[in-house]
Amino acid sequence: MNVEILLPDKVLFSGDASLIQLPGLGGLFEVLENHAPTIAVLQQGKIKLISEKETLYFDIKGGAVEVLENSVQVLVE
Repeated sequence: MNVEILLPDKVLFSGDASLIQLPGLGGLFEVLENHAPTIAVLQQGKIKLISEKETLYFDIKGGAVEVLENSVQVLVE
């Protein structure tokens, strides 16, 4: 699935991933390929992203995520 992690002024990550774990208001949740459409608010924590080549972690203060048709857009502070 295509994932973009965006700050207001730059792109932290843009590319394919097999899994992304996010710190939602109700706790951690994961998005895999063919996930149902979702919009969620994120709290402070870590984003875990697994791509074909590596596992990446991003510390965030909060944000929002939209999942739609194997595309994930994460807007973070």
